[in-house]
Amino acid sequence: MSVRHLLAAAVAQVGGLATPAVAHVLAPPDPVSAYALTAGRLWSVVAALLGLAGVVIGGLALARPAGRLGTGNGRRGAIVALAAGLVGAVVGGLVVGAAEGGPGTGYGIVGGYVALVVGLIAMLLGGLALARARRV
Repeated sequence: MSVRHLLAAAVAQVGGLATPAVAHVLAPPDPVSAYALTAGRLWSVVAALLGLAGVVIGGLALARPAGRLGTGNGRRGAIVALAAGLVGAVVGGLVVGAAEGGPGTGYGIVGGYVALVVGLIAMLLGGLALARARRV
């Protein structure tokens, strides 16, 4: 047996032992309460709040380019809105991709979809504010 086959067998064995343990930690318990905060729900809420912050900052950057977000031309607020929206959308997409069940199963799929939409809106507002800041 070559070293390559030996290493592949060892990695497969360790991966086979570790996978059920990780799945057990990340999977919600079978009877999930409507008010239980599972890992999927927590990540989707964090992503949605980050996207919402991006929407607020993007709206402020679009409405007042030289206002509260700095003394410059509003580029800082637009970039922050773009970054927050991107992170919120990516994390929301990861939550949706990792969910194994539908709404009510504890995987946070509804919050993941909300985070995706709100993150995309934040990116749109940040992009518009950045385009306006470049013109000025």
